[in-house]
Amino acid sequence: MNKMRRELAVLQGDDAGSFVTMADTLDAIIENTETASNAILESMEDIEEMLGELRKSNDPAVIAVCNRITERGNQVFEACSFQDLTGQRITRVVNSLKFIEERVSSMVRMWGKEELAKVVEEVKREAQPTEAADDERELLHGPQREGVAHTQDEIDKLFSQDDIDKLFG
Repeated sequence: MNKMRRELAVLQGDDAGSFVTMADTLDAIIENTETASNAILESMEDIEEMLGELRKSNDPAVIAVCNRITERGNQVFEACSFQDLTGQRITRVVNSLKFIEERVSSMVRMWGKEELAKVVEEVKREAQPTEAADDERELLHGPQREGVAHTQDEIDKLFSQDDIDKLFG
């Protein structure tokens, strides 16, 4: 029972691996792949329109090349179906994570948040990471969703042109 309590405390106290964060990250993957797929499909439709213009030349060599491009374009359209399948699979994973989160939350309520918070502090004291590891962990949060991530202007303000030149000079 004590081991189970420790494990629950660790799950509850681990902000980087929380179920909400995982579900959010997977939702962001779905959004990003959908956006990318739509951009690809729109570009392919534009290319197909341009090919229609080229075909009007009635030059057999041009028409043959246009037909080959259309065949390759159709392969791109087919390949973009990955987004729908990926989205469905990730949605199932998100639903499973939410189910697990509900079960863990129920168990946390049984143990009591205050009691588990004490255990979390105990576990953290036992596993004190080095200061360098903490600094590195801060940098490793990966790509962020729009509105959460720093803008390019904010990043540019951190560096002067002299700083950048020193890196490459």
